Amino acid sequence: MLEADVLVVLDRLDAAGLVARLDGGWGVDALVGFRSRPHKDVDLVIARDDRPAVQAALAAAGFEQDPTAVPGLPARVLLADPDGRQVDLHLVIFDDQGNGWQEVGEDAWGAYPAEDLTATGTVGGRQVRCINARLQVRHHLGYPLTASDRHDLRLLAERFGVAVPPTVLGGEP
Repeated sequence: MLEADVLVVLDRLDAAGLVARLDGGWGVDALVGFRSRPHKDVDLVIARDDRPAVQAALAAAGFEQDPTAVPGLPARVLLADPDGRQVDLHLVIFDDQGNGWQEVGEDAWGAYPAEDLTATGTVGGRQVRCINARLQVRHHLGYPLTASDRHDLRLLAERFGVAVPPTVLGGEP
């Protein structure tokens, strides 16, 4: 996914009146203001109730649900187009305080605190909504880190001073 691809996706959602926030690798790159590495997909946080409308808006650009993606519903939906571009929808339920809750298993939930959903970044010179650096780090914890994860965490630590696991910056566990 290139910057232009991300903007096409966001433009389609904006035109449909849908709110999406960048998460994952493009979310990190938006926060730092430049594309720092290649991306196979774009991760978007959306309201779970908006999923049908988001899928319809992106179907017009050739994106269809990949039913083999794991995990799938209710946590996420992966969309792909014939050119191999992917949009990973992170589905959240918003409570009365604006906190997002992603159902990740039987009575297991991922948290998207309201105060962490107000960040903005830049993709291709355009301001975009994204989750903040602190939430990016939290979402990188709890699973083995890939080289891309380590890259993203280093960027966040250097740019925003957020705490990251010691091994990310070359320290001992």
